[in-house]
Amino acid sequence: MSAPVTIDAKDPTPLHAQLEHGIRVAIATGRLQPGDQLPTVRQFAVDLRVNANTVAKVYLALEREGVLATKRGVGTFITDAVPRSAHDGHRERRLKALIDQLLMDTAALGYSPDEVAKHLARRTTEGV
Repeated sequence: MSAPVTIDAKDPTPLHAQLEHGIRVAIATGRLQPGDQLPTVRQFAVDLRVNANTVAKVYLALEREGVLATKRGVGTFITDAVPRSAHDGHRERRLKALIDQLLMDTAALGYSPDEVAKHLARRTTEGV
């Protein structure tokens, strides 16, 4: 089983944050589906060339949020359930804030909201 995400050692973002983000993006874009098994902590660490503790830390954090489930002796899997954080009453406000930030950042790059919508639609159908 190959690593479902990649990290960039040259990126100043901490490795654990890159890995967590990568797993979340893979789930959001459909590259990882509910029920899919992730590599073992050791295998993922070898594939990504990071310390196994980094992978274990990310797995544990995502398990606490309900994104992953670990079955002792079997492996770590993407859960079917919506993460607990998604049940949060602030969900709509958080989404609006993310969209607002996206629109501000892309406007600074010279993109119109229509162009952003087209890119977003294309990105979601590509499965990244």
